Amino acid sequence: MLSTGFNAKEFCVNLPLQPGVYRMINAKGEVIYVGKAINLKKRVSSYFQKSNLGPRIQLMISQVTGIETTVTRSEAEALLLENNLIKSLKPRYNIIFRDDKSYPYVILSGHDFPRLGFYRGVLDKTHQYFGPYPNAGIVRESIQFLQKIFRLRTCEDSVFSNRTRPCLLFQIKRCSGPCVGQINQQAYQTDVKNAELFLQGKQTEVMEVIATKMQQAAAQMEYEQAAVLRDQTQALRRIREKQFVDSGKALDADVVACALMPDGSGKVCVNLAMIRGGRHLGDKSFFPQNADDYTPADVVEAFLAQHYLNRSAPPLIILGEKIEGETLQQLLTEQCGHKITIQLHPVGEKRAWLDMATENARLALKQMMSRQASQEKRLLALQQELQMPGLNRIECFDISHTMGEATVASCVVYDHFAMRNNEYRRYNIEGITPGDDYAAMREALSRRYQKVMSGEGQLPDLILIDGGKGQVAAAQEALQELGIADANLLGVAKGEERKPGLEQLISPALEKPLQLPSEHAALHLIQQIRDEAHRFAIQGHRSRRGKARTSSSLEDISGVGAKRRQRLLGRFGGLKGVLTASIEELQQTEGISRKLAEKIYKELH
Repeated sequence: MLSTGFNAKEFCVNLPLQPGVYRMINAKGEVIYVGKAINLKKRVSSYFQKSNLGPRIQLMISQVTGIETTVTRSEAEALLLENNLIKSLKPRYNIIFRDDKSYPYVILSGHDFPRLGFYRGVLDKTHQYFGPYPNAGIVRESIQFLQKIFRLRTCEDSVFSNRTRPCLLFQIKRCSGPCVGQINQQAYQTDVKNAELFLQGKQTEVMEVIATKMQQAAAQMEYEQAAVLRDQTQALRRIREKQFVDSGKALDADVVACALMPDGSGKVCVNLAMIRGGRHLGDKSFFPQNADDYTPADVVEAFLAQHYLNRSAPPLIILGEKIEGETLQQLLTEQCGHKITIQLHPVGEKRAWLDMATENARLALKQMMSRQASQEKRLLALQQELQMPGLNRIECFDISHTMGEATVASCVVYDHFAMRNNEYRRYNIEGITPGDDYAAMREALSRRYQKVMSGEGQLPDLILIDGGKGQVAAAQEALQELGIADANLLGVAKGEERKPGLEQLISPALEKPLQLPSEHAALHLIQQIRDEAHRFAIQGHRSRRGKARTSSSLEDISGVGAKRRQRLLGRFGGLKGVLTASIEELQQTEGISRKLAEKIYKELH
């Protein structure tokens, strides 16, 4: 614990006139704010000399019991250090954007017959990448229409190199069948080149190339090929018409816009629109924490640093707020290896992009506030119904298995009006009688809350159990064994005919089960959390069961040891490929005789 007798004036006198980073610390020793400065002495002193500080800054300063500083060689170095500290420490008074995982790309591999696919991760120079895209759904949608138009392969290399007959995608005209020689390399490369041009935003150029080839094919009376090219042109035209933004220029840019709620609530949204090859690929909305009392310029500046440092950026970033971006622009240029321009006053088409992003930020913010108001209403109704005014955090458990096989328990978390999926947990249940849901529930709660008893995590305000009296009793027994006597338990038993809206709520604190009207807001919240626990449990169970069956189905065949099993799975790209293989194809695997191939085929069918 730090001393509360912090003498700010005395501390600031000894600060250097150099760039650096400062960390403000409270009485608990927690870093509550991280900032950067060109001049540490001038910047830190300003907090204690000004009388016109905003309410948030005044509250922060009142909690400061110590300040730590780190001198850096430049403002750019200070910006990098500040960003790293904010991400690692998550201080209470800094604007914090969730550090999202890497964005997805469309990949065209560097093979003789390139593979079209979805990619997320570190970029490799041997392949071509297009993007990034705002989310995985847009990437998969792009892959689907590229399959329809250009019929590029999407299969893994292990499958591609071992096929002896065309797959289903060839039959439905989603692949040209390069694996079995249905198309030569030169013709395939032509389709790859057209796909590249399309992904680069050069749709008109692609259509002109295809139209010329269509006319040539028709002139040579190759009418079937001309029809294929005609269909490609029509599909491309439909896709181009759907594009909201198509500048005709292969321009790559990110557009960053910010919107604040006009009611003074401090809620803010940053919208990132991605323009690649002159096409609008979509956008993504971000809702930062701790943004109260900050200006839009402050929010955008924080977003740029947290989002782009240590991540690739396009050559142009268009902003709707005026910021001091020279240092960041310099850092990003060095980091990305190409010139980065931050444009503050766009005109013409770029202004239209910015207006679009700004409007999307407003809409996303409005929708988020609407959802939050609905969640607040639901939580308030549940607080009133259960007479628990302090109810905020709810954890819900469910059990999933198939006739006792691969039992998985799920725990999902609802806290302050939202599901917190980063706090979800699954538990593989072993050592119980198959199908014993009560034993599974006891084990799940024991494993979850023994950590709480050892000082890790926190006990929720309410524990929801998907089940009736038996499951609730098992949960209560597990908690009592841990010495937790003050937990609030509530079981959600399915009603008659298991219809939604007829659920009964069971609790040791209630004399008889409680049944709320089907339209009750509190019941809607309980159903939402229960359904999420159910979904998460089933997902985990199916994954576990699939893994078990993948290995066991081959393990059960005598004569197929670990090496042969590995060769089979590698050759056919997994168990599905082995299941669809013929006896002749199985026999071609190293170490598999005709007799063993027949045996494997018989056992699997």
